[in-house]
Amino acid sequence: MEKRKAGRPKSAEPKNVNVGLRMTEAQYEKLKAFSDSRGNTVSKTVLEAITAYIDK
Repeated sequence: MEKRKAGRPKSAEPKNVNVGLRMTEAQYEKLKAFSDSRGNTVSKTVLEAITAYIDK
């Protein structure tokens, strides 16, 4: 019998690069409000915005 590993399964495209970003408090509050209104995290919103920008 094969032993199963605990935890999440490995992703086909792992996100292993971390990028830091500095912004003003006002910019962050706008971003946070926008993310909350869409039911997203700030990270997901930023990633979606970058993807939309570079894939156009």
